[in-house]
Amino acid sequence: MTGSLPPLTLVIGGARSGKSAFAERLITATGRPRRYIATAEAWDDEMRDRIARHRQDRGPVWTTVEAPLDLPAALAQARSDEAVLVDCATLWLTNHLLADHDLSAEVRNFLVGLAACTAPVVIVSNETGWGIVPENALARRFRDEQGRLNQRLAAEADLVVTVIAGLPLVLKGTLP
Repeated sequence: MTGSLPPLTLVIGGARSGKSAFAERLITATGRPRRYIATAEAWDDEMRDRIARHRQDRGPVWTTVEAPLDLPAALAQARSDEAVLVDCATLWLTNHLLADHDLSAEVRNFLVGLAACTAPVVIVSNETGWGIVPENALARRFRDEQGRLNQRLAAEADLVVTVIAGLPLVLKGTLP
């Protein structure tokens, strides 16, 4: 993988599928300065350790921006010479769902922010529709909202790649 990225890339897959590592390789291959927009929140010690490990693994060549809720503002800060990784849309959506925000408005604002971003953006998102139907209303709502968000992102993206067991499969567009 070398070359330039299209304006918007979606990397989608199951949990622990290798999608974040693949997305990081796409960004690194551009040779541009790297901006990592993190949406995770450290609610417990395990998550704090996980976040610290990921940050250490990426190293100092990445500029990390914490944006658990306001992705449009984080995207607006990106410089046109950078390559931006948003990791991940799933946690961002979860944060808004748990805060009882208007998800339609938040998704609309996110898409507007993506369209206005002058740097190429790679978004990581989980595919949540391959499992069983959740047993409770909140989990079913999350699955449905995540599926709708992924469809909207895929429709806007120039490149869509699913990652399964660390192996990328292009669903739309062409890898650089």
